Amino acid sequence: QVQLVESGGGLVQPGGSLRLSCAASGFTVSNYEMNWVRQAPGKGLEWVSDIATTGGWKRYADSVKGRFTISRDNAKNTLYLQMDSLKPDDTAVYYCGRSGGGRGQGTQVTVSS
Repeated sequence: QVQLVESGGGLVQPGGSLRLSCAASGFTVSNYEMNWVRQAPGKGLEWVSDIATTGGWKRYADSVKGRFTISRDNAKNTLYLQMDSLKPDDTAVYYCGRSGGGRGQGTQVTVSS
């Protein structure tokens, strides 16, 4: 079955960096656009970024543009999110997903001094 497992979250100081990973299985990753969304405490899901099947295009929410970089390695069935210049407002549970449905259990990112 479809499985998406996020990792790489943690506690980081403002201005710091984290790299999230999403290991996919149960489907042919290269056939799907992939995405990251997040949910901050007490708020709804917010789309963060998505990427074409071959990485040919990438899109970002205005709130993360210039700070976050999405990438993928189809040979490794893995999606990434490099997060730099982190801010307290980036604190959230981050989920990876694929177009058409399917999402992981999430990884917590906390940005605090």
